[in-house]
Amino acid sequence: MKLSNKTYDFLKWFALIALPATQVFWLTIGKVWGFPYLTEVGATIGALGLFIAALLGISIKGYTEGAVAEEDGGVDESDYI
Repeated sequence: MKLSNKTYDFLKWFALIALPATQVFWLTIGKVWGFPYLTEVGATIGALGLFIAALLGISIKGYTEGAVAEEDGGVDESDYI
């Protein structure tokens, strides 16, 4: 499955910015207000962010390997990290 650049950028933002911010917000505010299941929800949000980021990492690795095969040249993977 190929992702459009727009979809990839959104998922990257979601996994690397939105979910960690939500996790910190939940854990901070939850402690102040006494929300139930604080640790469980916080860990679930963190695990979801890591899962999406890992899938995106696999996706970009496949993309860069495909680009190298098509170009028969060198693609510096540090440009995509």
